[in-house]
Amino acid sequence: MHMKQKKWRYALALTACAGLAQAAERPLEVVAETHDAIWNAVAVDDLDNVYVAGPRWTGMKGPSVSRLDANRLPQAFPDARWNSTDNSIPVSERFVNVNALHRDDQGQMWIVDAGVSDFGGHVIPGAAKLVVVDLRTGKTTKVITFDSDVIRDGSYVDDIRFSGDHAYLTDAGVPGIIVLDLKNDSMRRVLDTSPAVKAPADRDIVLSGKVVRAPNGEALRVNSDPLETSHDGKWLYFAALEGPWYRIETRWLNDPKLSPAVLAEKVEFWRDLPPVGGTALDKQGDFYFSDLATDTVKRIRPSGKIETVVSDPSLHWVDAPTFDQEGRLYLPAAQVDRVALFNEGVSRVQWPLRVYRFDLDK
Repeated sequence: MHMKQKKWRYALALTACAGLAQAAERPLEVVAETHDAIWNAVAVDDLDNVYVAGPRWTGMKGPSVSRLDANRLPQAFPDARWNSTDNSIPVSERFVNVNALHRDDQGQMWIVDAGVSDFGGHVIPGAAKLVVVDLRTGKTTKVITFDSDVIRDGSYVDDIRFSGDHAYLTDAGVPGIIVLDLKNDSMRRVLDTSPAVKAPADRDIVLSGKVVRAPNGEALRVNSDPLETSHDGKWLYFAALEGPWYRIETRWLNDPKLSPAVLAEKVEFWRDLPPVGGTALDKQGDFYFSDLATDTVKRIRPSGKIETVVSDPSLHWVDAPTFDQEGRLYLPAAQVDRVALFNEGVSRVQWPLRVYRFDLDK
């Protein structure tokens, strides 16, 4: 990397957007930038350390998962071995294609490795896994490999959320939800036959006026992808990337005795949202989501009112927002639709790629 590419800075970006009266004209702060990686995931610990990650199928270089140092330079996390591309290291002991980071309320980082050979490719045996790291020590405490019972050919385990002693994950490749019992690390695959987890055939993902297309030229379809749990743990909200959104009470998901047919009947329609990159909840119960088509972050108040929080062309494909302890919102502008894979082999990424921070209280 050239020296000029190593200059990490804080800067202000234009945030005014004509006609969006709800969008506050506040600065977007540049937390980090890169000329090498597609960071689609970000997490922050109690000490305001920032972690970033992205899948290798995007063409990214450098570590799959990094912690930003004092100079905002990415350092392999939890260590260099986990981030190695050395094929002599078992796939159960190194990252293959990381898709998500999520910090739990126990001070642990959960790293979701889809374990696929490439986008739309096969799951490499033993590679699809959850890697749990203690943020206090930086040490890996657990690796949970997905059972063959829950992973299908073409699966792409996408993201994770928690409620009590259970975790829930979406499969964006083969539509379904994975329920993980945290007491014994057992897992079940559910809702396979529900229309709620399948990308609708008549809803395209459109950014900058252009339909996002898969490598085969067909309009990209992404099955069960974004998800969120309510603060009280009662509800799991989920959707295909294209929408619409559904919800189900977690008590039904947690009950292994329910038949697939009965469980499917418990799913409720929630909201008809546009294509969403990622979501986050604040301490007040506001539901934040990135509206991909408009380069906008919006929120749904507990009252049900939808508001625009910030809109800016630089917020292109915000994938997985998160909050820090001070309530500031971190926004990785991943530009996923611009990677070569979705543009006939030619990258359209506008470098540098950036992670922004937005202070809602300013």
